[in-house]
Amino acid sequence: MTGTPATLTTNECNTLLARLEHFPQGKTKRKLRVRNRCMTLLMLDAGLRVGEVVKLSIFDLYFCNEARYQLRITETIAKNKTERIVPLSQRIRKAIEAMQVFSWSLTKYFGHDYAFRPTQGTCRLTTRQVERITRDAAMKSLGRPVHPHVFRHTFASRLMRTTNARIVQELLGHQHMSTTQIYTHPNQQDLKKAIDSLDPNQPNNDVTES
Repeated sequence: MTGTPATLTTNECNTLLARLEHFPQGKTKRKLRVRNRCMTLLMLDAGLRVGEVVKLSIFDLYFCNEARYQLRITETIAKNKTERIVPLSQRIRKAIEAMQVFSWSLTKYFGHDYAFRPTQGTCRLTTRQVERITRDAAMKSLGRPVHPHVFRHTFASRLMRTTNARIVQELLGHQHMSTTQIYTHPNQQDLKKAIDSLDPNQPNNDVTES
């Protein structure tokens, strides 16, 4: 992969999540809304690949009557067959709790069953189905399609601004640092922020001339 990966701004993330939270409309559709938002948050706040999300079991996310505080991506789930552990954000844990209330507790499924399933049946959602869900939600909320991998890119880019590349590598499950380093490149937000910092009308932009 070359160049800077496509990412979403904070406002775009919030707009997309709001769409997922309220659509499809209808009391009977709440289960779908909760499912779709939880899947998206696992990619956006935990950096999971879409292929990893669809393989998760209920037990992976919910255990002993509460949402887990960290998620173990086992060798059988991880794309590169390398296990990793990712701490879960508070809003992911709330989304998991909602899954328990509006989905898992209302079915006859057990902990080892897939966490994210179609409306009917016990099989798991396919990556293609998740791609369609996020694409449609993005088209309606952002005016353009968004592939699930953009959520992972967004997660990594946000982290790179607050921590070091080695931690980002571990959380993403990259085997090689060279793969992680694509997120060290500045994106359009970084470039705009740099130019905006030159604006004399912006606060804290006093420059002492020599």
